[in-house]
Amino acid sequence: MDAAGISELHARVCKALADPNRLLIINELRDGPRSVGDLAEALGISQPNVSRHLAMLRDRGFVTAARYGSSVHYELASLKVVRAMDLLREFMTEELGGHPAARLAAVGQADAGR
Repeated sequence: MDAAGISELHARVCKALADPNRLLIINELRDGPRSVGDLAEALGISQPNVSRHLAMLRDRGFVTAARYGSSVHYELASLKVVRAMDLLREFMTEELGGHPAARLAAVGQADAGR
């Protein structure tokens, strides 16, 4: 794969992680497989909404699905995604320092000016 192909793949991966609900779903799956119903209940969002997010995550290779009786359970395809999320959160914590609200407001204002 050439540099352009890798950049395209990178962008697709980042887009899949760009939604807060998908990040919450990934976090819920860090401890093992869960059904759509279990995820919806744990996160307080509707089952159809969870299903749409899982479809995106499955399409991008983040999760796999396996049928157990009448339900489908989803699990992370690789724990590397959890390690990557943890690393990003560590970076954000360091960047935000002791004043997260003020720092986030400043970042939002800077982004709005671009």
